[in-house]
This record gives sequence, structure tokens and C-alpha cells, in this order.
Amino acid sequence: MIYLDNAATSWPKPPSVGETLAAFLAVAGANPGRGSHRMAREAALAIAVTRSRLAVMLGAADPDRVIFTGSATEAINLAILGMSRPGDRIVSTGMGHNAVRRPLAVVAGRGVEVVTLTLGPDVDIDEDRLASAMRGACLVVMTHASNVNGAIQPVSRVARLAHAAGALLLLDASQTAGAIPFDMEMLGADLVAVPGHKGLMGPPGTGALVIGHRVDPARLDPLLTGGTGFRSEDDAPPAELPYRYEAGTLNTVGIAALGAGLAYLEDRGVASIAAHEAGLTTRLVAGLAAIPGVTVLAAGDPARQAAVVSFVARAWSPQEVAMVLDQSFDIACRAGLHCAPEACRALGVFPAGTVRFSPGPFSTAEEIDTAIDAVATIATAPVLTATSATPAPFAGQ
Repeated sequence: MIYLDNAATSWPKPPSVGETLAAFLAVAGANPGRGSHRMAREAALAIAVTRSRLAVMLGAADPDRVIFTGSATEAINLAILGMSRPGDRIVSTGMGHNAVRRPLAVVAGRGVEVVTLTLGPDVDIDEDRLASAMRGACLVVMTHASNVNGAIQPVSRVARLAHAAGALLLLDASQTAGAIPFDMEMLGADLVAVPGHKGLMGPPGTGALVIGHRVDPARLDPLLTGGTGFRSEDDAPPAELPYRYEAGTLNTVGIAALGAGLAYLEDRGVASIAAHEAGLTTRLVAGLAAIPGVTVLAAGDPARQAAVVSFVARAWSPQEVAMVLDQSFDIACRAGLHCAPEACRALGVFPAGTVRFSPGPFSTAEEIDTAIDAVATIATAPVLTATSATPAPFAGQ
């Protein structure tokens, strides 16, 4: 199979990730921070090592401000719900995932003013308009790179405006962490949400919220409270980090395996992976754009393009194209709105959405060429009718 769905979940994983999962359960599967015996200490050490590795990879000065979550979605919920109070103002730059949009809808129903300003597919921004919207805001929320067309957003410029207005910046780095060199301090991000299962090469069920130095933890309420193995005599949650936000037993085995994924990225080099994926993405955009009847949705500037490319084929629905790619060409991709209806509206492809190809660290140029040829074959083939069942394989496939 040719796997081009890395924007959803990276695959395959480095062998060390699966090996760590199995080995950890066999030799160190105890509860971290709740015991003094050897297995409990080894579990706690695995978490500490992964926390430190992730801090270094994301440019966080203090590993204790790396808070493990079950996903980027949980991290975003922690940031938005934890920072919000009735009467507050939050500004979203749009183009985001439902992991951002829906928590904002929840706090809007609780008396928070939510203002959405879509930057648009060309990633240009109207600084005066943004600065005006940010006045009085406590939080600005933006996506680092669109999961629909891969456009990398101008984070540093937005961060400068947010800080000038007295607001903090929450960055959804789901499509960039581990895929391109990343430094939250240089970007100006105050809260960074990352999934473990995408560019960081970890297993599902892992993620983190990184809390920058400008964020006062007393202002950020935890999502969960309960046992932490720390200050057990107190009724209130501990104020110390990371314990304030990590109630209950963590996904220790998943975090250990995430550490293995991070070690792989350290050895191979994020810059090397970024260059590899950029070359494949440029090849993909050019090849798809040359196919008659195919419209490519990308950033336009290769320097601002993540390894996420969408397209639509004239007279074919995205779901039909993805089905044929899967069943007749053994190519895995994604079709639809990609949980990002705002971005699809801005790109003019709502409500049908797009077909999305997203190469990863293990993708090859030969696989990209095969995918381009498959799309070219589909784009010139008879269109499936609405009542068609499973399509017959194409000749020669």
C-alpha cells in the first residue's frame, strides 16, 4: 500500500516505537509516581525522559511545562476551557480544525465573546483588522499549518500583535510539530498543542500542551482533578507543574513509545525530514496541477507549504476519487472536509471538501509519481453514478 494520509496519523512508525510499547509493558508497566519500587521508578523515568525530549524539540525552556494529554484535541480543550471566563474575549484566526472550532463554540455558550477572522488561503493578514479584533482579548488561537491545503500561517506576526494587545497566543501545531524545525519561543507562541501520533511519530492516545513562560498557571484551570501522587494531603489540586494538569494515571506506555519516536526524529533530524517532505510535496503539487480537470489547493509559495496537499477532480466527488484510489490502486488518502469546515469554506470547496494527499518521512518519490499517475487515470475515466456500488478495478490494476 502507498500511504499518503500522514496528516491524520503518521505511518509506518519507526520500529523502535512498537518495540518500546512491547518492552515497556513487559518490564516497566507499573504506575509512575505512585510507588517507590523499581518498576514505578522506571515508569516515572520514561515519562521524564520523554518530557525533556519534547521540550527540546519544541523549544520549551522548562520541561515541567510540557503537560501530557491524550491528544492535541485534549490539549486545545485544556487551553481554551482553562483560560476562559465569562466576559472574556477570544480571537481565532480561522482555517482551523474542529478541535479548535468546537471548544470555542462551547465557551461562547458560556458567555465568552469569540471573534473569528479567517486569514484566508493566501496567508496574508490585515494587521490593522487583527489588532482591532484583539483589543481586550485574553487569548488568540491559530493553526500553524492548515490540515486542508498545508498553508503555513504567519505565526510570528500574529504573536506580535497578540502580545501588543495583552493577549496570549495558543498555537495548534498538529501539522508541523516534528515535521519542520520548531521553536515556540522564536515563534512567540505561549501555548502549543501537539499530537503524538502525527509528525512526532508516536502512538495514538498521546499529545501535549506546552505552557510558555508568559502563562501564569494560576490563570489556566485544569480539565481534570484527582490523584497525582503529589501533595496527596491537600484537597485542592497542586499548584506545581506538571502535576496541576496531570491528574490520574497517564498513558505511560504510550508516552514511553512517544519518547522512542522523538529519539528517531533526533537521530534523523527534523530539518532533514522537512527537506525530504518538501521535495515530495513540490513534486506532488506540480504533478497534480498538470492533470487536466484537476484543481490543486496548496499554499502557492513552497516556502510556506507543509506536506499536506488537497485537490478536486472535475465531475468526481472527493469520496469517489478516494474510494477508487484505495480499491483499485491501493493508495490510502483522505476525502471530505477533514474536520476543518472553516478552511474548506475559505478555499471554496464546502460542503464536498477535497481529496488530501499527505506524504511522510517514509514516503518516496516513486510513490508520489504512482499517485499522480493514478489521479490522472481517474480524472479521464468515466464518472461513477450516484447509485454505483464498488467500482470495477481499472484495467491493468
